[in-house]
Amino acid sequence: MGRRSVDNLTLERWRALDALLVLEKLGCYAKADNTFEPLKAQGTQRYHVNCEGRDYELLLRGPKFFDTRLQRGGGGAVDLVMHVRHVDFKDATDLLLTLAI
Repeated sequence: MGRRSVDNLTLERWRALDALLVLEKLGCYAKADNTFEPLKAQGTQRYHVNCEGRDYELLLRGPKFFDTRLQRGGGGAVDLVMHVRHVDFKDATDLLLTLAI
């Protein structure tokens, strides 16, 4: 992918994007687990996600995500793309720009 710079306004917008929306834009399959009851943060939902042949069990709440299997999480579109696509920051931002997210 070609390297393009990203301005701070774009980064801020990506940090605020809903994680489920980002997964959908990436073409990932996400199925809600309707039996999940959050213990701490109300509004958290559990999704079984498949992205590029890899399966994840993610807790999502707004822009934040947590991978229950790897015990790792983050917030914002860039972190999520890096996590599910296994790419670095520059490749994640290039992909988000290419997809016009």
